[in-house]
Amino acid sequence: MQRVKVCCIGSSEEAALAIRYGASALGLVSEMPSGPGVISEAEIAEIAARIPPPIASVLLTSRTDPAEIIAQQRRCGVNALQLCDRLPRGAHQTIRRALPGVSLIQVVHVKGAASVEEAQTLSREVDAILLDSGNPSLRVKELGGTGRTHDWSLSAEIVKRSHAPVFLAGGLNAENVRQAIAQVQPFGLDICTGVRTAGALDEARLVAFMEAVGG
Repeated sequence: MQRVKVCCIGSSEEAALAIRYGASALGLVSEMPSGPGVISEAEIAEIAARIPPPIASVLLTSRTDPAEIIAQQRRCGVNALQLCDRLPRGAHQTIRRALPGVSLIQVVHVKGAASVEEAQTLSREVDAILLDSGNPSLRVKELGGTGRTHDWSLSAEIVKRSHAPVFLAGGLNAENVRQAIAQVQPFGLDICTGVRTAGALDEARLVAFMEAVGG
């Protein structure tokens, strides 16, 4: 069974719904330059406190300064960080030293062949890599939630070379997820827009996605 992280959780009710249908991790989105699902740190802390073990509570952060990321984690009380932008050299080690019990997930936005080398290098620094379809080089950065797929052949190559487990995100839905699994063979999947309607977690779409993932 593929592990599934349901992202853009906006309430304790959405968290409970995702868990009911088999989510192994829940994504809680803090301030971002663009994209869906952003909630306040107070809301993130409230939801995270109600997520039972062994479900991972994952804070999505756009911050790149290690001190700011560490402080944000301590305010929110999550047990995993999804680092959505590129961090300066040495930042991962700084965060890990300060937060030894917190898992680090680094996002790599798959845009071309250079992303393969980037992911391979970063996979030595973190607990997992998450492949998405954003673009941090734009004037208004896209750091996730685009609803677009990317080149899965590059993702498959990253999975082969990575030293850490790899999650696949970007435009997944009930119609394409079986193909994505077969082609990429990821450790896990990350889903946001593919299980939402008008911004809200849609139970029917979530069930359809989980059934497709289950085969």
